[in-house]
Formats: sequence, C-alpha cells, structure tokens
Amino acid sequence: ICVNKCQFEAVKIIGLADELKTDLMHQYGLNSFRLYRLPVPKKGIVTGILGPNGIGKTTAIKMLCGIEVPNLGNYENPPSKEEVLASFAGTELHDYLENLYAGKVKTAMKPQYVDKLPQATKGVVRDLLSRVQERMTLDEAAETFDLTEVLDRDLSKLSGGELQRVAMAATMMKDADVYFFDEPTSYLDIYQRVKMARLIKALSAEKQVMVIEHDLAILDFLADNVNVVYGSEGAYGVFTLARQVRTAINVYLDGYLPEENIRFRDRPIEFEASPPRGDWQTGDLITFNGLRKDFGEFELDISGGSVKIGESVGIVGPNATGKTTLVKMLAGIVEPDEGEIDNKVKVAYKPQYISPDYDGTVQDLLFAKAYETVTSSFFTGEVIEPLGIKYLMEKKVSNLSGGELQRVAITMCLATEADIYLFDEPSAYLDSNQRMNAAKTIRRMMEKSGRSAMVVDHDIYFLDMVSDSMMVFGGEPGHHGIGEGPFDMRQGMNKFLAAVDITFRRDADTHRPRINKPESRLDREQKSKGDYYYASS
Repeated sequence: ICVNKCQFEAVKIIGLADELKTDLMHQYGLNSFRLYRLPVPKKGIVTGILGPNGIGKTTAIKMLCGIEVPNLGNYENPPSKEEVLASFAGTELHDYLENLYAGKVKTAMKPQYVDKLPQATKGVVRDLLSRVQERMTLDEAAETFDLTEVLDRDLSKLSGGELQRVAMAATMMKDADVYFFDEPTSYLDIYQRVKMARLIKALSAEKQVMVIEHDLAILDFLADNVNVVYGSEGAYGVFTLARQVRTAINVYLDGYLPEENIRFRDRPIEFEASPPRGDWQTGDLITFNGLRKDFGEFELDISGGSVKIGESVGIVGPNATGKTTLVKMLAGIVEPDEGEIDNKVKVAYKPQYISPDYDGTVQDLLFAKAYETVTSSFFTGEVIEPLGIKYLMEKKVSNLSGGELQRVAITMCLATEADIYLFDEPSAYLDSNQRMNAAKTIRRMMEKSGRSAMVVDHDIYFLDMVSDSMMVFGGEPGHHGIGEGPFDMRQGMNKFLAAVDITFRRDADTHRPRINKPESRLDREQKSKGDYYYASS
C-alpha cells in the first residue's frame, strides 16, 4: 500500500542489479551494509575504482590497508586473519593479504575527507610534513605540491584545495609499497587535477597504486585498469573484475555490465558529439561591462560580456582567480568598485559552501521554499526524481551527507522563481552518476523554461554537459584574477585548455571527452591546429 500511496516514495524498490549469492567479504550487522569481493592492487599500474557513493569503495581500501579485516559475513563471531586467508587460498587476494598481515607490505592512504584533517592534526603545515620526510624532503614536497606559501599557516586556516594538496603531499612523502588515494582531486581546479594525476601516474611506475575518483576525465587519464562497483547506497556493494580503463568507463556510462549480464542503470549517460550552437538568436538577459573589484591583497578584472536568454554559461579557471566573486557580483551580494551590471532580473544563487543549519526535514525545507513548484508534476519529473530527492524527503537536513546536501541545494536553487540561476561548484561531493544527472537536470530546466544559468565548476564532463558557452578565468591566483567571455564552447575550451596544456579527443563510442597522452601524435596534431577540445569537422 505504501509503495502505491506514499508521497515521494518512502519505500525504495530496486529492480535492476541484485546482490550475489557468494563472495561476501564483509557485513556490519543484521540487515546492515554488505560488501562483495575486493579489488587487488598491481605493481606498475594505477588501479581505479569507479562507482556511486555509499556502496563500500572506502571500506574496501581500508581492508586492503589493514585498517579493517573482512569478516566474511560473520559479524557476530568474526574470523581470524588466518581463517580469512584460508578462505582466499589460491587467489591473488590471498597473496596480497598474506604479505599485508605478515608486515611485509607497507601501505599509505590519503583519506577521503580532507576537511577533517585540522581536527585530526593540530599545528602548521610545516610540522605535519616534517614528520613524513621519507621519499622526498619538506622543501621538495612544498615545491611539488605548491605549498611554499602555506608552510607556516595553521591547518585550520587552509582552504579545501590547500588541505587536499597537504594530504596528498603527506601521503606521497611516505615510503610505502602500496598507495591508496581516496578522491584525490576534490577541491582542486583542473590545473591541479591534471598535475596530481601526473604525480600519481609517475608513482605507479615503481609502486602499487589504487585510486577512487569521480572525475571521469581525470580517472581516464591516470588509471590503467578500473574496477566498476555497483549496488544500492547503504545496502550493498559489488566489485566487478578489473577492466581496461576505456572499457570500464564506457560500461559505467552505459549502465550495463555485459560479462555479468547486469544492468545497474535504466538508461545510458550520453554526450554530444559536437559543440553546442553558438549562434544565439535570443536577446541579452544580463550584461556586464568593465567590472573591477579590489580587496587589497586580491583584485579582479572582468571584461564586458552578456548572457543570452536561455543560455547556460560554464565558468572555468584556476582556484582563487575570482570566479565566485563574479557570481556574487551578479547575484548582488558583492558590489563592484568599477563597471556596470545590467541586472534588473531575478537571481537564484547556489553558493559554493552549503550550510546544513536547518532544523527540519528536506521536505519541510523545500515546501517552505516553494511548495507549489516543488509539488508540481513538472518539477517532480524534471528535478525531484532525476536528483533522487524523493528518497531524502524525510531526512533531517542536519544529518545529510555532503552529496545529499549538494543535491538539495541544487533543487532549492531550481525551485526559486528567477530569470538567471547561478551555481557555484554544483558537482562537489557528488559521485560520477550524480554529477551527470545534475548537469543534465540544470541544462534541461534552462532549455524548457527559457531561463539562463551560469555554472562554476572544475569537472570537464560536467561542464561539457551543462554549458552552451564558456567564461575563462586566468591571472595570478590569490593576487589578480582576469575573467573573459562568454565565448562559444569551441573558442572558450580552446582558450582554457591551451593554458592547461592538455588536449581532448572524443571517444568513438560514447563521444565523451578523453585527455590525450601528452606529446602523443594526437596531442601534437591538435595543438598545431589549435583544436584542444573539439576535433575539426
């Protein structure tokens, strides 16, 4: 009865992938989360892990680090390490765990939540890194990870990107046999993501490396093999056998595992083969001319530009170059010192940092914000269902995870009656599937409503899906930011990627963007033609 009658579906019915009858690695308790199979690190390659949030990816690498021991489903009377090894006799996993438990394998793990680092470790950056000078010195690490300016800064005063680079440095400075990186690019801009990917790739030449990553372009660039994980959030997770990286990502986007004959998503995620149209016939919704803002230590200059009615503008560039400041100026939160904004329009704003400070459920929050919009059949079909909000309705806002809070914030913004919607890093905390859903939802809502959007993000796949045009930021991070555009997608991406010094090609099967190997034939050819993103037609 409840399945048919309950508003927003309090009961979740899973009709696609299912649990296995064998290979149970771990169970936390009666009717608790269950994990099936484990991946195995291999020397000389980067092994990637790809799958949704909440299905055991972090649990798996904790077991491979020795932080947790598989209980094989016997949570009341867990087996000994000897019994665990006996159950894996004759497998690669047995050999790996045997060496791990015997102390013959040293591991190093970069944790998922770097924002918790200041609570776990007190003091300044220099003190933390000085304790782990094994593979490289403090000075070498500071230069490699761009930390020289923050060495004497307290960890509690660092930004998310700075904390990520500190955590990566602390992990790579250790002399281990196996390295685990849990979401190594969170908070980083595309420049830093590519640099981190190259460092991880270089490390794998002599070490065993395993990486959990949701940025598909970066995962494709750094991994050799990938284990796709499927399951149901909070219920179970199943690791599939490792596949070559291109095959694994294409299988993930398709939502179907051919060898296992399992469909874990009802429809594939698709990309456009060519850039969006650049010949907008609609008029200007908002224009801005010669914007300047001086904060003392940082100043921002924005050349003139406009956003067309119904247009979605992606905003790219390094961290600390003023992207968020521009969005705040357009939203009326920050006043420019010079220049003009013709913003006689209603603005909806999704900020970069979201506070869970609300005493009530998600349904209470959304109903209080815009009851008629949120309960309409149109909004339910276009936003509530694609973003999975119906499963969060009865949850307290204060208890939401980062990814859940992000999806609610995107929904709140889209539920607002406005002419232009400003999104600051909407892909943060979302897994790969949620990112693609969010990008398509924002784009689709703009197209169907005739409204406009500006989206700041660092995920190339996300920007590729959501954007019609592109603003590009540069300058000297932390000191002087320069914003230009909007440009059409081809011109904007070419301008941006030329500065990053990477080129993309399109996958022949899925049309998804793929980073070319540096100095490869394709890389050199595309650079010589100035085609960094879309191949010439």
